[in-house]
Amino acid sequence: MKNKIFSGIWRFMLPLPEGALHRHMAEGEKEDASDLAFMTPDHHRVRNFVVSELPKAGASLLPELIAARLDLPVEGVVAILDDLEKHMTFLFRNPQGAVEWAYPVTVARTPHKITFSSGEKLYAA
Repeated sequence: MKNKIFSGIWRFMLPLPEGALHRHMAEGEKEDASDLAFMTPDHHRVRNFVVSELPKAGASLLPELIAARLDLPVEGVVAILDDLEKHMTFLFRNPQGAVEWAYPVTVARTPHKITFSSGEKLYAA
């Protein structure tokens, strides 16, 4: 089947012109890039670390641990976590300030259980 884009109006799905799909996809790519424009290389390091470390740790990650493992100042890590959480981009911290959710994984119980090929078990965010 050929790629098509539809618009839903009440109970009906109406096909849009062919060019609409390409415009929609191009706009989405631009939006994705601008959504991440605030991130520095250290933002990416912190985000990548918490996503890979949550399954191994099986518990929330404190900013002090993240800072020590990435050789960054704790204040800098806290500022980066604030930024990532403020942009509702990738993570969520518990009331104690530890990262418990970093898309796509979480140590909080959800209905979505996952098992990694390495054997770690966790929940999907």
